[in-house]
Amino acid sequence: MQNLTIPSNYHAELNLHDTQIAIKTVKDFFQTRLAQTLDLSRVSAPLFVDPDTGMNDNLNGWERPVSFDILEQNGREAQVVQSLAKWKRYALGNYDFQVGEGLYTDMNAIRRDETTDNIHSVFVDQWDWEKVIRREDRNVYFLKDTVREVYQVLRKTEKYMSIQYDYIHEILPEEIYFITSQELEDLYPTLTPREREARITREKGAVFIMQIGDKLKSGVPHDGRSPDYDDWTLNGDILVWYPVLDIALELSSMGIRVDAAALTEQLKKAGCEDRANLPFQKAILDDTLPLSIGGGIGQSRICMFYLRKAHIGEVQSSIWPPEILEACKKAGIPIL
Repeated sequence: MQNLTIPSNYHAELNLHDTQIAIKTVKDFFQTRLAQTLDLSRVSAPLFVDPDTGMNDNLNGWERPVSFDILEQNGREAQVVQSLAKWKRYALGNYDFQVGEGLYTDMNAIRRDETTDNIHSVFVDQWDWEKVIRREDRNVYFLKDTVREVYQVLRKTEKYMSIQYDYIHEILPEEIYFITSQELEDLYPTLTPREREARITREKGAVFIMQIGDKLKSGVPHDGRSPDYDDWTLNGDILVWYPVLDIALELSSMGIRVDAAALTEQLKKAGCEDRANLPFQKAILDDTLPLSIGGGIGQSRICMFYLRKAHIGEVQSSIWPPEILEACKKAGIPIL
């Protein structure tokens, strides 16, 4: 069936009740370790924002945000966040976080234009985190060190879950492998970006693909990135090999954020220089927002990975096409 992969001989090790308990076990351990490792404090975050602030994430530029009007405010429009990439940086300054300190929060979003499959849902839940850095930290060495810290939390969580549940065995390699998107294209020039990701992740086990957003030598980017939060030269994705589905599974997207120079250049490349007049973007150009590094880590994605689930609907409640629900039922894939 289109958009559904049913692994051969798949068996859900946990029933719906025990799965809910296991989900909490994963989330509690992971977010506690992440906060300790990166020196993050938990904060409250908005579910929706004013689109005129420029605060919402434009993602790849074509996704339609979910919006609604507010009766009490004379029909004023609000948009459900698509991520908190921009809001987090504003919050760092507003809450007076200092260099080396940061925040994390739960982000819930609705991606109504998403093509759903085993790992994609209309409902998106992730931990969004952000921390203040110095200008001299805006380099690839600092980025890699932070990626390694996040990856070690991922490894410790897998070890912890393997102790809690006998059927879970450790599969993550000791170290994560780094490669740029251009190096990856040079290595596999005849493959699509998704095929390249699968090839390198299958080989290495865990990979951080760097420098995503700008055009490659082929004339197309590895993947889309909004031009006004990540610096395209200092960002990337963490992918791990997931044998249950035989795929490269993206667990996190992260990077050092744009400064004034990077924002100006990327807005020009993206053909959206008009965004420079929005409040959030102006604050970057005026150097009134702190320099930062941050990312998003998929909550349902990591629960799916650690619990060895075949479908993301096994670890989150969403809406699926009737034919998908029926096929999963027949295959013994219990959807929440």
